[in-house]
Amino acid sequence: MSTAEWSPSAGIGALRLRARLYALVRAFFAERDVLEVETPILSEAGNTEPNIESFSTRFTGHGSAGAEVRWLRTSPEYPLKRLVAAGIGDCYELGRVFRNGEAGGRHNPEFSMLEWYRVGWDHLRLADETVQLVRAALALVGRGAEVHQTTYRQLYLDVAGVDPFQAGEADLRARLDGIAIEPDGLGRDDWLDLLMTHRIQPSFAPDRITIVRDWPASQCALAKIRDGDPPVAERFELYLGPLELANGYHELTDAAEQRARFARDNRVRAGRGALQPPVDARLLAALQVGMPACAGVALGIERLLMALGGTGRIADVLAFDFARA
Repeated sequence: MSTAEWSPSAGIGALRLRARLYALVRAFFAERDVLEVETPILSEAGNTEPNIESFSTRFTGHGSAGAEVRWLRTSPEYPLKRLVAAGIGDCYELGRVFRNGEAGGRHNPEFSMLEWYRVGWDHLRLADETVQLVRAALALVGRGAEVHQTTYRQLYLDVAGVDPFQAGEADLRARLDGIAIEPDGLGRDDWLDLLMTHRIQPSFAPDRITIVRDWPASQCALAKIRDGDPPVAERFELYLGPLELANGYHELTDAAEQRARFARDNRVRAGRGALQPPVDARLLAALQVGMPACAGVALGIERLLMALGGTGRIADVLAFDFARA
């Protein structure tokens, strides 16, 4: 076996930077009295989100222990929300998550996620705290960043010259002229996402933190929807340069609406011929009992390390990437 096959995919300096970043994260939250917790990596429930595929495995012990099929978490979101519903207060988790089928220059099927929840906060206040954390991380490598905040609608108008709430699919597709895209099965939100990743994100300045808020209600995920014309999801995304780092919500607390969104996700998956994971009944039960108003955000650690190290390859920040695992 050659050295290239057994040696780390990241340099030693990158691995030391990861350790420094972890220490910074823990100090950042300790100073703010946000509790570090650990939640299960294996669960009876999977993620129904249509654009995310979960890994599954089988438990070979006695059937009385629970469901045989177990799903590797794609994020710690559901158990963290159960802890918030149980009264734990502000909390965070820093750990591994898994997404099937995602391997390439910027993706690895196994990666690290930081997710935290703030009770009584909305998504705008949480976006400000996320900026503080990212700026503290940049200081580790002697860098800073200006902050630009905008709405989803204004961003598309400014960069792509199109109103994302009113434009038809044909208009959105025209803005992607010259990019090879297979259009079969793509809906309006897919074209909006492609416009974001192929036209808008590449325009972001490298030393700028961009906060994009007020997303279309059709892209609400697990966020509250605010009435208006049009209604918008109380959601934000944070970008450092062109890299998306974090996705946050003013969290949905309505159990009936959450159940409906799970069902809608699985209908989309069924229409694509994809596997339909079991929904998280324990999360629904926690919401039914009552989860306090809160905001939550997930931040990709590898994406942040890539930005800190100035690399476009996720392998450069992993001890061993998927090809060498």
